[in-house]
Amino acid sequence: MSSTARSGDARERLLARLLDVFDEGLPPPETSLREIAARTETSHALLRYHFGSLTGVLAAMLAAQRTRDNEALFRDAGQGTFDDLVLAIWRAYTRPEQLSRVRGFFHVVGLAAYSPDDFSEFISSLDDLTRMLASLAEREGLDAGAALTRATVAVAAIRGLLLQEVLTPGACSKDAVALILGMRGERSGPRA
Repeated sequence: MSSTARSGDARERLLARLLDVFDEGLPPPETSLREIAARTETSHALLRYHFGSLTGVLAAMLAAQRTRDNEALFRDAGQGTFDDLVLAIWRAYTRPEQLSRVRGFFHVVGLAAYSPDDFSEFISSLDDLTRMLASLAEREGLDAGAALTRATVAVAAIRGLLLQEVLTPGACSKDAVALILGMRGERSGPRA
């Protein structure tokens, strides 16, 4: 086995431990690598080696958590509609126990905006929900371009509303979510 493969396995085991210790949440951004290392019973040098920094730890945890969430959402929405998946996404990320992850998401997004090369894995995972929604929109009869546009706008709206909810809890009305659910793309022909 190559040292690269062993290093990858070690990184995955360490990431699994981080996810296990912090459950559905993330360590707060003011937490040091040493504090995270103590909670996960590892060394801060090992965290730095595999993830680079605290924000690297946060980005890796978020990417793994979002992958797991997206798989569950898509599995549950497999027989549902575009609107069913939008509502499921909204409900999943507005649960009170998700608040630290939603805050962590926007923290990492802000950092990635300044240094995209340092967050390439995280950035590449951001289109997962869009692709899932686009596939449902296509199944409902939209052509590929219109489905992708509808999905892109829906994800942008969800993220915008989540940011508003983080900054001003309770400010997001159910009417705003209903508008996302009511979005319809232009169709060039009848539904398939």
